[in-house]
Amino acid sequence: MTNPEMLKNLRGRLVVSCQAYPGEPLRDPRAMALMAQAAVEGGAAAIRAQGLEDIRLIRRAVTVPQIGLLKVGSSGVFITPTLQDALDVVEAGSEVVAIDGTRRERPDGLTLEQTIAEIHARTNAMVMADVGSFDDGIAAQEAGADIVGTTLAGYTPERQKTDGPDLELLEQLAGRLDLPVFAEGRIHTPEQARLAIEAGAYSVVVGTAITHPTTITSWFAAAVAG
Repeated sequence: MTNPEMLKNLRGRLVVSCQAYPGEPLRDPRAMALMAQAAVEGGAAAIRAQGLEDIRLIRRAVTVPQIGLLKVGSSGVFITPTLQDALDVVEAGSEVVAIDGTRRERPDGLTLEQTIAEIHARTNAMVMADVGSFDDGIAAQEAGADIVGTTLAGYTPERQKTDGPDLELLEQLAGRLDLPVFAEGRIHTPEQARLAIEAGAYSVVVGTAITHPTTITSWFAAAVAG
């Protein structure tokens, strides 16, 4: 399948993020591969995954496209922060590599444009730029990204963290950019996912509300306790 065909198949569809935090019971690549299988059976059109071994096992478990990333640290530029990280993610089996798409300085000294250009030159993978603001999105498109995601909205100083998805940013980006905008971040209900599509999202990425039982359980436990 060509990249344009793959993108076409993701339009108006759900992407499920299969990730677990360090130290949790499900923080095991085998568990995430099973989670990915379950998500695909439920209708996921693609999987977003973190970690090279997770990506490898998920590639064996499902045939849908995979958006891969590598988290290094937990602050600053930590989503696939270097070019080598991105190349490793693609080699592990991802058709799309998600990278920090903000305008912040990158650990390897490359610009966002240089990073994306090298990924395109050395692989057949597409690049999803995870951004935190409107200006980030504009810069990511100019740098050559194939997809922009609202993943970092509320996690950088430029925008406040919203209760639920940042629909305002999503609408702004979808109305301005000439490439697909994926809604990602704090989408906790089917209603919010639908609102994201109505705001202009090309695809919707949901993680916690589907694949993070610890958090889901805490929501119900808090409701029951009052």
